[in-house]
Amino acid sequence: MFPETNPAPGFAKYPDHKVKVSRYPGEVVVQADGVEVARSREALVVEETNHEPVYYLPMEHIDQGCLRESSRISRCPFKGKARYWNVRIAHHEIDNAVRAYEIPYDEVLELAGLATFDPHKVKVEAT
Repeated sequence: MFPETNPAPGFAKYPDHKVKVSRYPGEVVVQADGVEVARSREALVVEETNHEPVYYLPMEHIDQGCLRESSRISRCPFKGKARYWNVRIAHHEIDNAVRAYEIPYDEVLELAGLATFDPHKVKVEAT
């Protein structure tokens, strides 16, 4: 259950910072070491000040068999507390390749139940 109000502290401190969340009209496919690990036509794209666009996919569109919990946690003043997973392909594990904001701040509640892949660690194609 989400708290009644959970505003992002970053917007109060940096009012010009923008985080735009919108539905991506195409398909997003993610490959790790050449193996498809996610595919979705229900992705959202996040366009944030000073960042490249990032695609978030529903968790159920990600191959859960390749995810391994990571101990890494981070905090974003605009999106919230992030949890990470490693991606395991055969005997190779890609550390902290997946991130999700399980209880995102009010301004980005659309991200609940979605996860994103680090495009520096895996191949993310949006068509």
